Amino acid sequence: MNGHTGRRSTALAAAVVVAALAAPAPAVAQPASDALAEYERLSREAERLHEEHLEAQEELAAKRGELDRATADLTEAARLGETARADEEAFRGRVDLLTEATFQGARLDGLSALLVSGSQQDFLNRMSALGVLAADSEEALGRLSAAVDSAELARTGARDAQQRAAAATGEAERLVAELAERESAAQRQVSDARAHYRSLSAADKATLAAPGDTSAVAVPAGAAGAALRFALDQRGEPYVFGSNGPDSWDCSSLTQAAYRAAGVSIPRTTYTQATVGRAVSRAEVQPGDLIIYYAGQSHVAMAVDGVRAVHASTEGVPVKIADIDSIGPISTIRRVVG
Repeated sequence: MNGHTGRRSTALAAAVVVAALAAPAPAVAQPASDALAEYERLSREAERLHEEHLEAQEELAAKRGELDRATADLTEAARLGETARADEEAFRGRVDLLTEATFQGARLDGLSALLVSGSQQDFLNRMSALGVLAADSEEALGRLSAAVDSAELARTGARDAQQRAAAATGEAERLVAELAERESAAQRQVSDARAHYRSLSAADKATLAAPGDTSAVAVPAGAAGAALRFALDQRGEPYVFGSNGPDSWDCSSLTQAAYRAAGVSIPRTTYTQATVGRAVSRAEVQPGDLIIYYAGQSHVAMAVDGVRAVHASTEGVPVKIADIDSIGPISTIRRVVG
């Protein structure tokens, strides 16, 4: 190769390199892990909003219950008030008659009886009558005082019931509006998550649908073991946002149903399940414990043992066993019984 040929080869190679650098880079498909991570993010947000919607429903039901109780108390206070006012009028009449008799000259004492008596027997009869009148007067005054007190208590109770009813009504109205907003936000997020799921590749969907550990698991005796057995029996069932079973679940409906099957009542949402029983540390985890995840406490799983948990994860993923620490950051762990 002569010098000219070498220079031409060098120049040509340089031109190829420059052209390659100047050419636009070809489009690169999003890695499967990124697509799945985005779907999991969307699903977590949808689950959080859905749990908030459920919580608002529970709050609304509680406020409506308060309103019903306040309304019933108001009705009862009105009834007691009417009775007390009737008693007050009746016994006030008796007191007024005795007072009027006294003003007209009646003397309810032994000296007046002695002065007007014609005989010893007449005196005894008059003293007996005076005793009856005195007792009647004392009873009338006492019952009048009680009736006045009852009427005042009834009025106070009515005012309190009216205030509670007004507060419960206002709070219920606020929650109705909030419930609609939360439901709308949750539905939008669920729609986004489902749309993203439909865009996943077949391989990604197969990864999500993997059944996990389906082997037999020994459970302890007692309510916690019975709850765990129920949850494990649901392995392979689909996750559906808002589902309450029996053939599909969301995370908190699964744990609630599991403990219901064991004869133990726990709340419906992850937020309220995060308050049941007593808190235990990560090192103390036992089968049946509820593990609440994320700072917002929007997901729950049930411990199988010290390292595994069974949970309803998200749509496209069946109820399955997973590593406790792989599910997400743990917020709290609650022992429901024991």
